[in-house]
Formats: sequence, structure tokens, C-alpha cells
Amino acid sequence: MMKKLAFGVSASIFALTCTPAFAQAADAEQAENSDEATQAADSADAGEIIVTANRDPSRLSKTPIALSAISGADLAASGVTTPTALAAITPNLSITRDAVPASGGGLQITIRGITSTDASEKGDPSAAFLRDGIYIARPQAQEVSFFDVERVEVLRGPQGTLYGRNTTAGVVNVLSVRPKDKFEVVGDFGYGSYNNITGTGVVNVPVSEGLALRAAVNHEQRDSTVIPTNSTVDINPFSNNTSVRLSALAKPTDNVTLFVQGDYSWIKGSGFAVVPVTNFFQVPFTALTAPVRIEADADVLRSTNRVIPWEEYRDNRDRGVMSELNVDLGFGNVTWLSSYRELDRDEHRHQGPGGTTKSVFVGNFWQHSQELRLSLGGNSWWKAQLGGYYFKEQSNLIGANMTANTGFIQGPTKAIGKALFAQATVTPLDGFNITAGVRYSHDDKSRKGVIANDPFGTPVTTSINDAARSFSKTTWRIGADYDLPGLGLVYATVSTGYKAGGFNDGCEIGTQAGCSLTAAQLYYQPESVTSYEAGFKWRLLDNIVRLNGAAFHYDYANMQLSQASTCSGIACQVTSNAGQSKIDGVELESVLQPAKGHVFNLSANWLNARFTEFAPAAGVNLAGRPLSRAPKWTLSAGYTFTQELENGGKITANVTSRYSAQYDLTDLATRVFFYQPSFTKTDVSLGYTAPNGVWNVQVFGRNLENTLALTYARNSATGEATFEQPRNFGVRAGFRF
Repeated sequence: MMKKLAFGVSASIFALTCTPAFAQAADAEQAENSDEATQAADSADAGEIIVTANRDPSRLSKTPIALSAISGADLAASGVTTPTALAAITPNLSITRDAVPASGGGLQITIRGITSTDASEKGDPSAAFLRDGIYIARPQAQEVSFFDVERVEVLRGPQGTLYGRNTTAGVVNVLSVRPKDKFEVVGDFGYGSYNNITGTGVVNVPVSEGLALRAAVNHEQRDSTVIPTNSTVDINPFSNNTSVRLSALAKPTDNVTLFVQGDYSWIKGSGFAVVPVTNFFQVPFTALTAPVRIEADADVLRSTNRVIPWEEYRDNRDRGVMSELNVDLGFGNVTWLSSYRELDRDEHRHQGPGGTTKSVFVGNFWQHSQELRLSLGGNSWWKAQLGGYYFKEQSNLIGANMTANTGFIQGPTKAIGKALFAQATVTPLDGFNITAGVRYSHDDKSRKGVIANDPFGTPVTTSINDAARSFSKTTWRIGADYDLPGLGLVYATVSTGYKAGGFNDGCEIGTQAGCSLTAAQLYYQPESVTSYEAGFKWRLLDNIVRLNGAAFHYDYANMQLSQASTCSGIACQVTSNAGQSKIDGVELESVLQPAKGHVFNLSANWLNARFTEFAPAAGVNLAGRPLSRAPKWTLSAGYTFTQELENGGKITANVTSRYSAQYDLTDLATRVFFYQPSFTKTDVSLGYTAPNGVWNVQVFGRNLENTLALTYARNSATGEATFEQPRNFGVRAGFRF
């Protein structure tokens, strides 16, 4: 694996030093040579930013899709330093840490009620996580990317044409700051509750005309929010992550640029964040009913009296290289996006009855991707993009029950995705655009593996995990938008999305000795969604009011649902298809700036996400039940006051409160309707920025109500629950010169 990584580094360095012309990796660089640069400058006073959600630079208010874009400066001002905090400022988005061994751990992203709970080596997310346009397949490697951020773009809805990996829920794309043509040193440090230590240091160096380098290092550490009351095992720190990122931007000519980036992360800490589900709900748990919720102090709810079997830890390594080459050919632009990544996992966990069984997970994952795009037109009455995408991921791993000395020995597990796509926009009338796109995707998945006794010694096979299957789908998008003079954009789209099917543990009857599953039991089918959406993005009263809205309806087929199970004594996941689901929603966002220094942010989101056909077992019909993690209402209100001082500095104060209606957390394995009651969370901050922004300091408090919002609840052998962060306070300080 390291040979492949070394090859990727060597290839990028060779291109940087030997290619006579380098294309622009950053789409924002393209904007400098187009009308978008002028448009961006014109809108700068209104606080608008350029986004690349459609793979072309465009103003946020002129991009006809449901999109949230948050700049790095706004993230810092809001105290958002991890992906999990994005939900507080983004409609219909939930990002939580999955701390449950059976599902694989890592980030779990839910957009408009659509999610995937299978983070294992054979699972795909419903919402794609991208770093600088590169799809990151493993949820365990996603969180460490959140530093030195230029902006974050969250696309809501299926992405079935332009984006590399098809998704049914949407995309979260984290875009790092690219090297600049000036010397710069940046530092940002913080300390908060639960011994939360954060620090980022950045150095940007212009080496010569047309070549700049940037180095960034980040450290994040935090203790667990769980309180052990009957165990001597140390569960702290919960996280202890360090990341380094090096990047180079070369532009020897006006029409050619190359961006190259390499990163390495050490992901450590216990990762222990579970408590007994009986902290929150009274037993017994009865199928097809909602258990009685327990009302108790937050410190009681986040306590565990279980004896932790051993010291849990993760000692993982994530690393990779990527390059993005853009060449302006005159008649169009060619973009070549290339990457190679590796993830090594070494983890001690727990499982089994009462969570007292020792488990181990070790494995190596690697992925590489190639994407080639040709962009045509753009400055006339039409524009188009076409291209191809290739992705391959492979892994080898052992997941073991050390108490019983049994385990999974899996590998290689392979996933290969190929796609061809095209999208075109025509402008028959000034301000009126029609867009159509199509994509053909083909996915191959396979695995060789066994469940065996003595997995780290001389393995004795007890069952076989062999499977292979291919899936194909053509997805499409058609839409229209119109820029109403003096008002803003209105748009409507119909689009489709697809996520490949896969397989569970075991093997098919008749393929080899010892196989006991039918094809219907072993394999699950692709999920697909058709989305109907209409929206608007308006600016009113000379930009005093900015108002965005969207209404949508999803027809969902074969939604993939995963549930915790046991496979030959080992904790595992079983995935199956729900018949049909429907999702309806309305999103409204507004920004009001009635006077200088006063900004109000208001949002209201209504979501009705439910099964229409779902019979998970004989005699059981869940039609009409809501999808998990899909509250019917979420509301937020925020106020930011900025006072400029005579010395050129400024004071900024913010208060933001968010309300969530009740949402379900149904345990599909036992059909117990766990839930999170409605709640509010309020965040406050107060900061000072010195003249010219050379240094700043901020104090903050989050979740002042001390609400423990549940993210997971299961009536499994371990009977565990997880929750979002309780009330916490902190201070941040930074400098820039």
C-alpha cells in the first residue's frame, strides 16, 4: 500500500516540476478569468461568496439548487470547529459521531431524513463527504479534515449527475484554504469544557512568481462526556487527533494551474461514548411501541454503572495525496482530479451482553479515484460539462471477539465505481436558464472472507463470507431557473439519485460448501430517489433582507436500512431494503440586516419523512412510521451585534437558539420505537478582534439548556445509547500576520 502512496506523491511532484503548464485546481481561480469574478466583487459588500456546487464558480444567490455555504470566517465566528457542529447552522442536516462498534464508527450524516447507519467496510453512505472535491469513503477518516477551511458547501438532495459518487441524500464538501501569493502566518487556539484542547497553525509562503506553498497542522483533544461510576478503566481522552496538511499551488501561465496536496492524520483516543439505553427509557421494551422516557438530571443520564472490560482505544492513521489540474484550452477548460488515500485502523472496543466482551478491530483500507471533466461555453448563451469518473476501494481486516476468541477475517473487500456524465445549460432568454443532465453509473462489489475461531492464531473457519454482485443505473436531472429583475432567483428541478446495493455476511446456497443464505437474504438492492423541488433566492429592500426557500417531494424506493445483529457470536450489521418511502419538506431561511452592526438569522424547516411500504417481518407493517432522525419541525433564530471601536477593532456578540421537534430512533432489529423528545439548544459568544484582524479572542457557551439529544438507541445485546454534547463553555484566541 505504501508503494502506491509513494507513487501518488512522486507523480504529483513530477507534474509540479516538469509539466510546462498547470491547470487551476481551485475553481475559485477560474472565476478570476471570468465574469463571475466581477459579479463576486459586486456582491462582496452584501456578504456573498462564490460556490462551486455545480462544478463551475457561481454566486450563492444565483445557484439554482438547495445549498448552504459557510465561509471559514463565519465558521470561526460561530465557534464551529468540527463537522458535528454544522447542524446548528444548516437546514435539515444532522452529523453525529457513531460510537457503536457494530456499525463501524465514524461520522453519520443525515440530510432531509436520509441516512445510512452502515459504516462497515462494505457499506456506502447516503450522503457523500468530500474534501476538496475528493470523495472520502470511510466515515472514520472524515472528521480530521475540519481545519484551515475556506468554506463548507452542503448540497441537499440527490446528486445524480455531476458529483463523483452518486448519492441519494446530498453532499458535504469541505474546501481547504489554498496557497496564496503572500506570506501569512495564522494561529488559532482554544480550551473548553471536558478538557477540550484545540490548536491550528498555518504558514503560507510564496516561493516564486506562480508558485506558493501552504502548511497547516491541527490538534484536537477532548475527554469523554460519559461518567463511569463502577469501573476503574480510564476512558479519557475521548479524542486525541493530530493532522498535518501540505499543499502547493503552481501557476506558471495565465491559463494553467496545478494544485497538489498531501495530508497525514493520527486519530487516537478511547472513542468511548455510550451509556445504557435504560438511562433514558424504562424497561421492558416491547415491539411496535414507544418506551416510557425517563426524566433525570443530565449527569445521571450520561453516567454508566457498567464495568468496562478493558481500556478502549483507537490508534488509526489516515493519509493521502491529491492533485487537481485545470487547463484553459480557449474553447473550454479541462479538469483532472486525482487522489490516493489509505486508512489503517487499530481499535480496542467492547460488545456482547452488557458490553462486557472484549473486541478488537484491525484493518487497512485504500482508495483511489480519477475524475476528468471538460467544461465548454460559459460566456455565451450555453454551457456544458461532460466527463468520466473512476473509483476503487479495497480493504483487509480482522474484527474479533477476544473473549470467545472468534472473529471476522475479511479481505479483500472491493468496490469499483465507474461513471460517465454530461450536463448542459441553455439561456434562450436573458435571465432564463434550462438545465439537463444525465449520468450512467456502474458499480462492482465483492468480498472474500470467513468467520473463524482463533482469528489471530491458526484460524479455524466456522462460516464463509463470500459475495460478489454488480449494479448499474442511469440518473438524470432537468431544471429551469429565472432571475426575476429586482427580486432574485426562482428555480424548479426534477432529479434522480442512486446508491449501489451490496451484501450481508454469509454466502449463497449452492456456491460452495457450508453456504446457507438465499440470494434474497444475502444481497440487498440499490436504493433510488426521485426528487421534485422548487425554490427561490431573493434579496429585498436593497439587500436588507435575504430570503431563501425551497419546497420538495421525494419518492424513495428500496431505502437501505441497517440493523445491529450477531453473526456467529460477533457483532455485525444486517442491511435490507424498505419497500417505499416519501419525504415532503419546506425550508425557509432569512438574513435581516436592518442597520449596520445588526444581523438577524431566522429559519424554519418542516419535514414529513415516512415509510409508505415497509414490512420488515411477517405480520409487521411500519407504513406511516417516520424515518429516523427526521424531526417534523426545526426552527432557529440568531442575532449578531458588531460594534466597531475607535481604534479600528471591533466587538462581536452572538446568540443563537435552535428548536427541534421530536424525532424517532427506531431499533429495526426489535422494532422498538425509541425517540428523542423535542428540545431547544442555545449558544452564545462574545469576541474582540484587534485592528486589521491581527489577533482575536472569543468566549462562548454552547447548549446552555444542557440538553442530551439522543443520536442512537438500541435494544441490542449491549443495550446502549449515545447523545450529543452536553452544556460546554470555552475560550478561543487567534492571530494572523
